[in-house]
Amino acid sequence: MAIKSNINVLGTSFGQLAWREDGPTGGLPLVLLQRFRGTMDDWDPSFIAAISRDRRVIRFDSAGIGRSDGNVPETISGLAAVVAEFIQRLGCSQIDLLGWSLGGVIGQQFALDFPTLVRRLIVAASSPGPVADGPQQHPRVPQIMTKPENDADDFLFLFYPGSESAVAAGRSSLARIDAVPDRGPRVSAVSFMGQVKAVSSWPGVLHRAKELRLPILVANGAHDMMLPAYRSYVLSQQAPDAKLVLYQDAGHAFLFQHIDDFAAEIDRFLEG
Repeated sequence: MAIKSNINVLGTSFGQLAWREDGPTGGLPLVLLQRFRGTMDDWDPSFIAAISRDRRVIRFDSAGIGRSDGNVPETISGLAAVVAEFIQRLGCSQIDLLGWSLGGVIGQQFALDFPTLVRRLIVAASSPGPVADGPQQHPRVPQIMTKPENDADDFLFLFYPGSESAVAAGRSSLARIDAVPDRGPRVSAVSFMGQVKAVSSWPGVLHRAKELRLPILVANGAHDMMLPAYRSYVLSQQAPDAKLVLYQDAGHAFLFQHIDDFAAEIDRFLEG
């Protein structure tokens, strides 16, 4: 399904931030936080259509990303502060939040730093920070994810398991994303390094996980080679009010592979 949301611009102390809005107007919005090196045009449009059918959904390019001005903050707390000011400038007193990958990292920090602004948190294919035990990232991941440009084969390796059905789903999703009209610029090398510095310096939330008292939906693909599903399990065990959902034959982009199932899970969770 084609998504035709207009591009809006909002002035903040971090610069002009570009954003899109889908779904019906009014109501508590669901704000989306994108992955490492992703822009607001890198969401699968079929996923956006599914989750915005009956809900206001907002996605934006953070400072220094895509169409937005400014510089990428070099700490996760700094990235969370961008989200907070963006939300407040929109006139929202509270939101629901979905963060994918790096966005899930930012979402966890945001919930700690700005607890009154978020009602419910969805952490998709992410991590609570360093986890010494359990499965670790595939050794080829750093080499591939830091290439100047990633092609379709790179994304398939990083985001999907190698089964025939998963690869087919991945190719379909990548085709839908590539077909998004009027795509903004890719993440620059400078902004990429800013994100790397932010992630590298983040201590994680496990030492403060008991403070995450809001309802949290933690979800991942069972075969995520970038951020292994074990890390999602660890977060779900430490946060007081967390639910864990894992998707079979799926990896880092499970949300674009199992769109209908995950959209229904989101609906149940947000409707509480």
